[in-house]
Amino acid sequence: MKALTRVLALLLLAASAHAHKASDAYLSLTVDEAHIEGSWDIALRDLELAVGIDANADGAITWGELRGQRAAVDAYALSHLRVSAGDSPCDARVASHRVDRHTDGAYAVLSLDIACASAHAIALDYDLLFALDPQHRGLLRVTRAGATTSAVLSPAAPRFALSAPMSAWRTFVDFAREGAWHIWIGIDHLLFLLCLLLPAVVRREEGRWRAVESSRSATLDVLLVVTAFAISHSIALALAALDVAALSSRWVESAIAASIVLAALDNLRPFLRAPRWVIAFGFGLVHGLGFASVLSDLALPSGARALALLAFNAGVEVWQLAIVAAFLPLALTLRRSAAYPRLALAGGSAAVAGLACVWLWERAFGA
Repeated sequence: MKALTRVLALLLLAASAHAHKASDAYLSLTVDEAHIEGSWDIALRDLELAVGIDANADGAITWGELRGQRAAVDAYALSHLRVSAGDSPCDARVASHRVDRHTDGAYAVLSLDIACASAHAIALDYDLLFALDPQHRGLLRVTRAGATTSAVLSPAAPRFALSAPMSAWRTFVDFAREGAWHIWIGIDHLLFLLCLLLPAVVRREEGRWRAVESSRSATLDVLLVVTAFAISHSIALALAALDVAALSSRWVESAIAASIVLAALDNLRPFLRAPRWVIAFGFGLVHGLGFASVLSDLALPSGARALALLAFNAGVEVWQLAIVAAFLPLALTLRRSAAYPRLALAGGSAAVAGLACVWLWERAFGA
């Protein structure tokens, strides 16, 4: 019982640091021999963290404030993006600025112009915000000779060879790793899934929770819930990433928090009449939209986007199954203990509900 309680405590502790969408920047480059053009979308909130562009500290960054800090923004950005041809650094400059809106807020768009002395062995090294936020990712799109590929730049993989042959395998590995990373840092998604799984090894009888006798039936119930959740958020992820469905990040993140509140409260006093796999499927559609901005804002062409979508979703599902595989044997072992319904199910659900209420307030009202 102590082991499961520790797991719940660690998830709740980590949750306070990972309540919102991770920091991403979008780097799109077109390579023409030794000349490179492109754009770099960096969230204004990230530039405020790194440079400090909110001059009057009112929490609202204006175009005038961004323009006033243009030199500082350019210097900071270019110091964290180094392009080289062999041992020779390329000459990079920011040609212009504009502001664009992504699903999660406003971004400064830096137009890049990069000239290299040679078209041989061109590579870029990226470390924007890594020192301030190790969770930051640079989502890279590269077009060369009419073909497009993509990659994820992270502290573990900050380098990309721009003149190397296009690699579908590199794209798949990068986005599969990114999918696994997003489910790991997406503590809200994990807590929602946990709220659905905690009651799987017990049943409600005469107002009390009692252990399920058959491990097989409990396992099948867990598999049904996980499968429904996986299918639904995969559908939503695909629809949003392919621009079929697009909603404001504020609304999506608020709906995710609300789904956690409802699932947790239902564990304390059941009121959702549908089977748990149906609940998992319905709310999974919302959770899938929460992952979608990673791909939809990258604006990949259809072929490259399909590969990235497949890989990203594979990473999400594999890591999610790994978490379930760790949870299920532990829950089955502890289900007959008197403490399971009180500490793990009731106590854990109450703590999750309280935390999710805070998230809901922050996300819906910007408190």
